[in-house]
Amino acid sequence: MTSELERIKILEGKITQIVEHFSRLSQENARLKDELKHLKADKKELEERLRKLGSLEEELKKLQEEKEEIKSRIEALITQMEKLGV
Repeated sequence: MTSELERIKILEGKITQIVEHFSRLSQENARLKDELKHLKADKKELEERLRKLGSLEEELKKLQEEKEEIKSRIEALITQMEKLGV
C-alpha cells in the first residue's frame, strides 16, 4: 500500500512539473506573440521609410539633372556673351 502512495506522490510531482512547464511555455508563447506584433509594426514602419527614401532618391536625381541642365544653359549663355564681347 505504501508503495502505491509513493507512486501516486511521484505521479503528482511529475504532473506538477508538467503543469509548471506548460505554464512557462504559455507565458513564453504570449511574450513571443507580443514581440512578433511589435516586430511586424517595426517592419511596416521601416518599409514606409524605405518607400519614402526611394521617392526622395528619385526627386534628388531629377533635381541633379535639372541642375546640370541649368549649368549647361548658363555656360552656353556665357559663351554667347563672350562672343559678343560683353
